[in-house]
Amino acid sequence: MRAPDNRYCKIGAKTIPKRPNSAPLRRVAFKTLVHAGEMRRILLSTAKILISGALLYLALRKVDLSELFSRFTVTSLFWIGLAIAIAFLQIFVGVLRWREISAACGAPLELGRAMRYNVIGSFFNQTLPSAIGGDAVRLWLVARAGAGWRAATYSIFVDRAIGLIALAIIIVASLPWSYSLIADPHGRSALLLVDLAALAGGLGFLVFGALKWHWLKTWWATHHIHACAVIANRVIFSRSRGPAVVILSLAVHVLAVVIAWCVVQSIAAPVGFSDVFVLVPPVMLITMMPISIAGWGVREATMGLAFGFAGLAANEGVNVSLLFGAVYFIVGAVGGLVWILSAEKAAQGSAPLGVPE
Repeated sequence: MRAPDNRYCKIGAKTIPKRPNSAPLRRVAFKTLVHAGEMRRILLSTAKILISGALLYLALRKVDLSELFSRFTVTSLFWIGLAIAIAFLQIFVGVLRWREISAACGAPLELGRAMRYNVIGSFFNQTLPSAIGGDAVRLWLVARAGAGWRAATYSIFVDRAIGLIALAIIIVASLPWSYSLIADPHGRSALLLVDLAALAGGLGFLVFGALKWHWLKTWWATHHIHACAVIANRVIFSRSRGPAVVILSLAVHVLAVVIAWCVVQSIAAPVGFSDVFVLVPPVMLITMMPISIAGWGVREATMGLAFGFAGLAANEGVNVSLLFGAVYFIVGAVGGLVWILSAEKAAQGSAPLGVPE
């Protein structure tokens, strides 16, 4: 008796060919996609490293490091220590804002847990090839804690958007003083262009949340962006949460200016507080672009350029930026210790820490 042919199956009176097993093909396609994603991440990380390295090299050509170190005294250590303490205060103020936003997103956080997540995020901001790597890690931590990926993503995205809007408002409010300090027409034009772009993006985001068009909820991308914009409007214009969120958002950026001023004092640079208040926020805005490692290189090049446009020594701008970055690097190192000793790290086990680029 002839063995049945496994290539065919019988349906009623008909004998038709079997559908080939597509599982191996699906596995191959999946592996190809994973490999392509890994290659993309490697290429992006490499590009960011090259950008940071190239910009740092160009910026450091203006700096005499031996002269910079010779300006350090015992008083310098006091100012650097104060800057580090204010950086932790800045993280705490950011935590208070994030808790208000995350509660509106359906992902309430205890104060201690939120502070721990933000400190850990400061470590990954310094180690991942992006200026927003800490946000991705905070998202992962909140989602793994039980809030769910959607609520966690919304809370981080809205928190970042509100912070960007607050920074743009500070820069707009200080434009009269900026124009009195910056006489160079190219510098004025660049400052106005960057700020208007950020402000237009932030206000456009809020307007987008006020739209009632039904089709916005039918597409995946517009659905989630619109949902985040709705939450941002609800938080900012809420009588209970709005004033606190606005004040905390402005305070986060003002504290960054105070940190920069402490750095200026540590090396006795001939720069006043008003100069720092005008020049640092635009640099922070540009540094938020995820094109380098923790903003290194981009911050130094932009700070040197800003100081030059303001008629100040460009090398002093680079000096201030290097020490400003060093302060956050130290804070990030503390965040690394918190991560190593945290319950989240112990519970992670062999699960991969998936951080999007």
